[in-house]
Amino acid sequence: MEPEERLAVFLDYENLALGARDHLGGMAFDFGPIADALALRGRVVVRRAYADWSYFDEDRRSLTRHQVELIEMPQRMGTSRKNAADIKMVVDAIEMAFERDYISTFVMCTGDSDFSPLVHKLRELNKRVIGVGVENSTSRLLPPACDEFLFYDELEGVEVPEEPAPRERQPRGRRSAATSGRDTTSTAAPAAAPAPEGEPAPAGVAGGAAPDDGGTEAPETEQRPLEVLVAQTLAGLASASGAVTASVLKRTLLRKDPTFSEANHGFRSFGEVLKNLAERGIVELSPGPAAGDPEVSLPERGERDSAFALLREVVAGADRPVLLSSLKDGLRKHRPDFSEKALGYRNFLQFCRAAQADGIVDLRWDDAAEGYVLTV
Repeated sequence: MEPEERLAVFLDYENLALGARDHLGGMAFDFGPIADALALRGRVVVRRAYADWSYFDEDRRSLTRHQVELIEMPQRMGTSRKNAADIKMVVDAIEMAFERDYISTFVMCTGDSDFSPLVHKLRELNKRVIGVGVENSTSRLLPPACDEFLFYDELEGVEVPEEPAPRERQPRGRRSAATSGRDTTSTAAPAAAPAPEGEPAPAGVAGGAAPDDGGTEAPETEQRPLEVLVAQTLAGLASASGAVTASVLKRTLLRKDPTFSEANHGFRSFGEVLKNLAERGIVELSPGPAAGDPEVSLPERGERDSAFALLREVVAGADRPVLLSSLKDGLRKHRPDFSEKALGYRNFLQFCRAAQADGIVDLRWDDAAEGYVLTV
């Protein structure tokens, strides 16, 4: 068995939070999609986020649930300390590169090109570097410096609004979230913004935040059906590393959700889970490199046309217009691995508009339902 990658994650949180707010329609930044993407690439052993957390009180609870260590870098009124968090992040990364040889990959979550020298130095030290940033607030100089760069807007689980809600904004200085400007006016809580059309408001956005339940919300992976969780994880692994064995798939599921257990779904072993999914046509099994460790793959399908056909089938099977907000779950009941992002669409609304353009379905706004509805 090949040794698994061990990852250290560093978040320039202000850059990410402001980038999501300013360029993704006012939505709140969520670490969950990043955690899922990194689970496909190795075992995360360090997670640190740097910011003045007095400006991100709601975000602290969400990050804590994802086991992220919060590094406090206070901003002093009347004193310029905009680079304090950046400097601390760089010092910690270099220190870790020298002191912890077992860490093979550094994940720098920022769009600020000021971190390019750090990326170059880490690569000189034979470390692999993955960058993560909001596309429109990421400097063009940073992605080429990394071994791999993930745009947050394109990650599975990030629902980017098709048309960002208009917001009144006060003029600010020339520095934007892409350059990690620490203007105190930019770190105030974002103004209330309506939810993306046809989709529920993301938790954490002002005006649409979930009620405080003491920080006991279940992770997203616990809310997804087993077949959806397995299919989406398998699709991500296959695109990243090719052939996937049952043992690799199980290990990745545990990275996404350490509480995962096939017994909770009525199975005695993970092998039984795969056999059940294979009988239902959700996955395919073939002999693997070792006995009892088969290769797992998704059935071959004509991607775009097949997805449009499934959309029409689900909409036609309803006896009334179908709400866009509930339609995606309906598609995944038939095809657990469905993902509009894998087809190249930024969000589900864009996918449905493309289907409408091809004459597959009719998409319209319904005032009574307060959302988009689809018919055939």
